[in-house]
Amino acid sequence: MCQYIETIRVVDGCVCNLAYHEQRMNRTRKEMLGLTEPLHIADLLKAVSLPMGCSKLRFVYDKEGIHDITCTPYTCREIHSLHLVYDDNISYPYKSTDRSALNELKKQQGDCDEILIVRNNHLTDTSYTNIALYDGEQWFTPSKPLLCGTMRQRLLDCGLLQEREISVSDIPNYQYISLFNAMISLGEIILPIDRIR
Repeated sequence: MCQYIETIRVVDGCVCNLAYHEQRMNRTRKEMLGLTEPLHIADLLKAVSLPMGCSKLRFVYDKEGIHDITCTPYTCREIHSLHLVYDDNISYPYKSTDRSALNELKKQQGDCDEILIVRNNHLTDTSYTNIALYDGEQWFTPSKPLLCGTMRQRLLDCGLLQEREISVSDIPNYQYISLFNAMISLGEIILPIDRIR
């Protein structure tokens, strides 16, 4: 049975970006599971203790409902280098528990800290984050990511990011790359562009 995941940042008991997570979860439930009755994440939180500090709220869901709700302290990984890996057929449009294709690509990481996945000669995502590149004036995110993340959508809606197709040959036109997701803010992990190998 297909299962899907939501991972949500919680800071001092406050759930971040809740509307975007609900929107994605309910879209996935409708498109992949055929379930049209929306779920409200706030209803699930009544049974979870939300600690102080920064935590990761995670749950799995499928046709049977919500499973494995956890809320654990979160520490951001240190990333200092990215390795380009190429796969023109990779697809990960829904946040699924099946990460086998991503795990296969991770095997090509070498001595870098993380992979940067290239599909049809265009940048997409790392194995666990969306990306944005800075040209000295503006942050741009690939217009065709593997996964349209909740933080990515919020940043686009707020005008802090713009979408653009970014090919491998375009990389030298940028100064920095930032990795971000529901747990990591834009600008929290920033690397000079020469750290992409």
